[in-house]
Amino acid sequence: MDNIYIEYNFTVVPNEPGTEILIAELGFAGFESFVENENGVIAYIQKEDWNADILNDISVLKSKEFDITYSEKEIEQTNWNSEWEKNFEQIQVDNLVSIRAPFHKNPNLKYDIVIEPKMSFGTGHHETTHMMVQHLIDLDLTNKKTLDMGCGTGILAIFAEMKGANPIDGIDIDNWCYLNSIENAERNNCKNITFFEGTAELLTTQKYDVFIANINRNILLNDMATYTKCILDKGVLLLSGFYKEDIPVIDAEVSKYGLSLVKTIERNNWVSLKYIKG
Repeated sequence: MDNIYIEYNFTVVPNEPGTEILIAELGFAGFESFVENENGVIAYIQKEDWNADILNDISVLKSKEFDITYSEKEIEQTNWNSEWEKNFEQIQVDNLVSIRAPFHKNPNLKYDIVIEPKMSFGTGHHETTHMMVQHLIDLDLTNKKTLDMGCGTGILAIFAEMKGANPIDGIDIDNWCYLNSIENAERNNCKNITFFEGTAELLTTQKYDVFIANINRNILLNDMATYTKCILDKGVLLLSGFYKEDIPVIDAEVSKYGLSLVKTIERNNWVSLKYIKG
């Protein structure tokens, strides 16, 4: 039986930065997928995770700076594929990497990643994925043991293999993401990636040269002690999934574990940070 989702259709005035703030707060509240449009955003949450008071703590809805209205309805997950096909746009990074769906034309860049994102693709992911790919472009990943934490669609793990990383692990708490990552790795003929369904609790004795975490701020802060124990000396930690305003609290936490911030990338107020251990 397909999962039931609750769809909220938000109209946001002014659209920016109101929509970005709204998406961030909805993500913290448990909404798992978003489709932006010219009027605002459509947000989805599984019915089993929903309650009638789900929006009570969304502070931007009470802000006098924005006029936000919305409607809601119950939908079947089976309608989702047509929705993302209408809204998923191809991503190109530095004229080197393309991230596209099978129905997009191949732009013939150096690296071509083909994914079918389904429910594991969310808005905001465009910005953060773009920046994380930029970091990976600059790294020599040849035979580097790599982890994609919160792998989502598996994009970053797949690109890491294309850049020579081996072996690669990917972890996501969501079953849909876990299965989707496996499908996408097979679609891109990946041979060196192993995906796991779970949380940071899966990280015990593993050690990595490169640790990728494109996750929201709260999870990063909560799990940073576990993450940093898994990074080898001189290893690289790549973080994204938060805003420029979050840098001080993120940096304060990461710095506690002997890592130094060496590069920051910003894109439409989203940021991605690169750290070196030791």
